[in-house]
Amino acid sequence: MKSKGITRDLKKIDHKSMADIAESRIREFLRKNAFKPGDSLPKETDIADALGVSRNVVREALSRLRMLGIIESKRRSGMILANLDIMSSFERIMDPTLIGERTLRDLFELRLTLEMGLADLLYLRLKKEDIDELEEIARQHKKDPGDNSFRISHEIAFHGKLYRMTGNDTMMRFQNLLIPIFGYVLTLERVPIIGKVSHMKLVEILRNGGKEDFRRGMFLHLEHHFQKLQ
Repeated sequence: MKSKGITRDLKKIDHKSMADIAESRIREFLRKNAFKPGDSLPKETDIADALGVSRNVVREALSRLRMLGIIESKRRSGMILANLDIMSSFERIMDPTLIGERTLRDLFELRLTLEMGLADLLYLRLKKEDIDELEEIARQHKKDPGDNSFRISHEIAFHGKLYRMTGNDTMMRFQNLLIPIFGYVLTLERVPIIGKVSHMKLVEILRNGGKEDFRRGMFLHLEHHFQKLQ
């Protein structure tokens, strides 16, 4: 008699629920038929008949797509392909208390990369009134750099204004998602560290220098963070 332990050699079957398969097939259908935002989807009954599944299965699959913002319901048009708002899904789930340290570190690195690339957009849309406002933000926050709550609010106010100055709505919203990392960064510093180029110096560069000057200034402002990545 074979030992019962031999069953360990059997591999588990990768089982997908009917709703998983239906969701995948509907996505494929939308892609192959080049659906555009605003286009109406077939009725639930038609989708169910085409897939050979119940309406409940189709309803669950469509509900998942609706939660992701891929489709939406309109009173007269029924279910339509939505104008996908990519950021909304991130905004709903970005809870700092649920983010692990590895993810916080990755977001930190992403923030560094983004801010090194702000120069081109900033100088494309640079306005004197924005520089004046940025300078005022820098002046108003000359307080105790050892106060963590101050440091966080200062970083958010100054760097948030830089993102707004790009005029890119998605980038501005993405910056809000990166706010949790400000607190994370401070936990990495036993002693407060100030960059070689201050916020006020960055303002001066924006007012009188070129985009390569700003890019270099931003690197020196963030250099101590890059060094920690090593």
